[in-house]
Amino acid sequence: MAATGYGELLRTRYAARLLGGTLLGRLPNGMSALAIVLFLRSQGAGYGLAGTLSALFGLAVAIGQPLLGRAVDKRGQPRVMAAAALLSAAGFALLAVTGPEPLPVAVAAVLLAGLATPPLEGGLRALWASVLPREDQVQKAYALDAAAQEVLFTVGPLLVTAAVATASEAAAVVLTGLLGVAGTLVVVTSRPSRQWRAQAREAHWLGALRSRGLVVLLCACFFIGIALGAFSLAAVAYGDAHGGDSATSYVLAANGAGALAGGLAYGARRWAGVPERRLRLLSLGLAACYPPLVLVPGLGWMLLLAVLSGFFLAPTLACGFLVVDRHAPAGTVTEAFSWVVTAMGVGAALGTAVAGLVAQHGGTRAGFGVSAVCGVVATLVLLLTGRILTVPNLETGAEKDRNGSVEPRFSTTHQA
Repeated sequence: MAATGYGELLRTRYAARLLGGTLLGRLPNGMSALAIVLFLRSQGAGYGLAGTLSALFGLAVAIGQPLLGRAVDKRGQPRVMAAAALLSAAGFALLAVTGPEPLPVAVAAVLLAGLATPPLEGGLRALWASVLPREDQVQKAYALDAAAQEVLFTVGPLLVTAAVATASEAAAVVLTGLLGVAGTLVVVTSRPSRQWRAQAREAHWLGALRSRGLVVLLCACFFIGIALGAFSLAAVAYGDAHGGDSATSYVLAANGAGALAGGLAYGARRWAGVPERRLRLLSLGLAACYPPLVLVPGLGWMLLLAVLSGFFLAPTLACGFLVVDRHAPAGTVTEAFSWVVTAMGVGAALGTAVAGLVAQHGGTRAGFGVSAVCGVVATLVLLLTGRILTVPNLETGAEKDRNGSVEPRFSTTHQA
C-alpha cells in the first residue's frame, strides 16, 4: 500500500521532476560545509579560519532564505531562483579561485554563495498544491520531501570526497555551486514553476511573520534545530569514546535511517483531524526518544536509540509543513517555508556550539542532554500555545467553509 501510494504520487505529471530537481539543487546543503573546509585547509588555512568561513556560509544561507522567499512570492520562481543560483555558483567559483587570501574577498565569496542560495525547499512546498489534485497527496508529498532530506546529507559528503579524489578540493567547491544551478534549472523550467503565482498579499513589513501561528511553529522548529545540532556534536563525542570516526558515522547514519523510515511510514497512510493536534502528538514522540540517548550504551544499543530518535523527526517536519501552509498569510507561502529553513538552520548551529561547550565539561551524556532538553522545550512550545495554533486566523488567507470552520488551504489554485 505504501509503495502504491508513493508510486501514484510520483507518476503525477511533474511530481518526480520537481522533487528530483529540488533534491539535486539542494545537494550543496550537504556538500558546502565539508567542501569549504577541505579546500581552505588545502590552501594552508587553519581549522579556525576554515571553520569560521564555513559557519559564515551557514549564517548567510539562514539570512538569505526568507528574503529570497519573499522575492519569489512577489516576482515568481524562475527569475528569482535562476538568478540566485547563478550568483551562488559565482560565489563558490570566486572562493575556489582566490582561496583564503585576500581574506575580505574570501569572506565576500562565502557570503555571496550563502545569501544567494535559492529557496528551493520553500519553492517546492509552495508548488505541491498546484501539482497534486488531492490534499492527501500533498500531505504524502510533504512526508516524502522530509524523508528524502536525509539522503542529501549522505550523498553530499560522498560527492565532495569523490571530487577531491578525482580532481581537487577547488573542483569540489566549484561542483557544489554547479549542482545548485543544475537542480534549480530543472525546477524553474518546468511548467508548474513558470505558471505558479502567489496569492494576492497584503503589504506588511513583517511579511509571513505577522501570523502568530507561524511564529509559534518557528519557535518550535528553532528548538528542534538545536536538538539536531546537539545530537550531531554529541555523536562525535560518542565516537571519540567508542571507536572513533566510524562509530560517529554509524550513529549519524542510524539517525538518518530512522528519519527516512519514519517519514515514509507517516506518508503511507491518510490522517484524519486537524494537523495542529497531530503535530503536538508527533512532537511528544520526538521528545520522548531523545532522553534515552543520555544512557550512552554500547554501540549496538546506541544505534537502536539513534534510529528511534530519528523516527519521529521526518513525520514531525512533514506535519509541520502542512501547518505552515495553513497559517502562512496569503501570498507569503514561499517566505513562510523559507523561515522554517532559517529557524532550523540557526537552531542547529546554536545546538552544535552549545553541545560542544557542554560536552567539553560534562562529557557525552551532557551533549545528548542538550538534545533531550530542547526536544521537550519544542513540545512545550506547541502545547502551551494551543489556542494560537489550533486553527489558522482568517487574516492568513485560510478559507472558511459554510459552517464557519476553517479548512486547510492550498497555496495556489490547481493548474490543469
